[in-house]
Amino acid sequence: MRTLRGLLVLSVLGVAASGCSSIEPWVKPYDRENLADPVMAFTRASISQDFLDHVFESREGSRGATGGGGGGCGCN
Repeated sequence: MRTLRGLLVLSVLGVAASGCSSIEPWVKPYDRENLADPVMAFTRASISQDFLDHVFESREGSRGATGGGGGGCGCN
């Protein structure tokens, strides 16, 4: 019984210690250029989709929540 308890404590400590490892980013900085390519857009005709979004925003009286623009620098 004592060895079973010791084994349980060691396994719990092992699982808890594995959560302390560093998380590496999924996308490397040099891969972001490929992901920002216009080919990766959700729609085939992004210009006409921008126009339809503008019309929708004008009719609704609201703006936004259609995705993010910019690179995260806060300058957009």
